[in-house]
Amino acid sequence: MESCAGSWRRLEHSQREEETDPEPQAPPLDSQSAQWKNAMGFWILGLCNNFSYVVMLSAAHDILKYKQASGNQSHAVLLADILPTLVIKLLAPFGLHLLPYSPRVLVTGVFSAGSFILVAFSHSVWLSLSGVVLASISSGLGEVTFLSLTAFYPSAMISWWSSGTGGAGLLGSVSYLGLIQAGLSPQHTLLSMLVVPVLLLASYFLLLTSPEPQDPGGKDEAETAARQPLIGTETPESKPDSSWDLPFQERWTVFKGLLHYIIPLVLVYFAEYFINQGLFELLFFRNTSLSHSQQYRWYQMLYQTGVFVSRSSLYCCRIRFIWVLALLQCLNLAVLLADVFLSFLPSIYLIFAIVLYEGFLGGAAYVNTYHNVALETSDKHREFAMEAACISDTLGISMSGFLALPLHDFLCRFP
Repeated sequence: MESCAGSWRRLEHSQREEETDPEPQAPPLDSQSAQWKNAMGFWILGLCNNFSYVVMLSAAHDILKYKQASGNQSHAVLLADILPTLVIKLLAPFGLHLLPYSPRVLVTGVFSAGSFILVAFSHSVWLSLSGVVLASISSGLGEVTFLSLTAFYPSAMISWWSSGTGGAGLLGSVSYLGLIQAGLSPQHTLLSMLVVPVLLLASYFLLLTSPEPQDPGGKDEAETAARQPLIGTETPESKPDSSWDLPFQERWTVFKGLLHYIIPLVLVYFAEYFINQGLFELLFFRNTSLSHSQQYRWYQMLYQTGVFVSRSSLYCCRIRFIWVLALLQCLNLAVLLADVFLSFLPSIYLIFAIVLYEGFLGGAAYVNTYHNVALETSDKHREFAMEAACISDTLGISMSGFLALPLHDFLCRFP
């Protein structure tokens, strides 16, 4: 009986199987069960992996505000949130493969829990920033690990992972603010979220099924692989045909072939986070009942909603030419930057629509980039290709941060 990793084989040879299998209904049932377990597993992994990243930004800002931190320290929060992830993703193609998947996942969960605990009990700004660094390391290591892990599963798992990461942006910010509004202190709110890293570890070790062997010895062996969770079973790092057996020159050739996806995704995230980091607070309408802080929260909520919807849309809409999304996102940046200087947009609802659209473009670029990479690389190269392409979004965010923050401070000096 085939696991979900071998579903494409079942489709390709369905006619032959129908002729030889006396009970054709049983294989699809078990295969479908494994497929749904893996789908839910990757969705939860995406949700939990990005959850601490989102929550820690809000929590750290609250603590910095409580301790009357300066604007420069607020900028330090953003740098602490971005730079560790950037370093991990830059180094990942060169040495991360030396650490097997299971230990990587354990480190991801431990660092995520450590970030919640450290910030919850923090008594200083720099201890809070250390918690943000742990969250950044956890998120960056987790994204590299789980995206490369999808190479051993059907490409549909990329959609489920991406949808989970989109849900993290929405549910993370809503849950934190909701618990604070309900009367919990930031410390108790953070401690209550320790369930998130526990859920991440449980999803990986107990929910995901073992990838199907490349050349199963028979029907019973494939059926066993489909039913078993990853813990205590064969894991991807034990397979002899790993992408990391490639010589350096071959890996460099694969990376160069990815640039037509990496560069557009970098541009999408550069424009997207330039808007989020540099322009959101400056897009203020006085002729509305919403306060400045309320307008900012609406921008963030609409942006996260757009990201979640589009990262979940792969089954409805697939986009091959990512550069089109990059051009459209840069156009969004140009329009909103011009409005900061000229104030020509007459209604805040137009800004709401543009921000929602910005989230749509960013989420669509993310999920379609990795889906295209998975489809267009061979089995031999796919694991390395997924890991190497991870640098795209973080590089774009980092570039935008170094430009958007000084511009924001410059514009804030003027009425």
